Amino acid sequence: MALLDWRSADHFDSSGDKPCVLCTKPTPLRSDNGKPVHKVCAEEWIDCHTPKEENA
Repeated sequence: MALLDWRSADHFDSSGDKPCVLCTKPTPLRSDNGKPVHKVCAEEWIDCHTPKEENA
């Protein structure tokens, strides 16, 4: 499971909540690219979109 470190104040937008790009519920959190997204939504998206290693 991906665990993002969003302790930096850069991930909080004090101007107000906007709809999360993944679940559409309001959030004051922002991705590294400035997109509104919950941390747990971003972590789940990474898990679902990261290629899995095949066992040989």
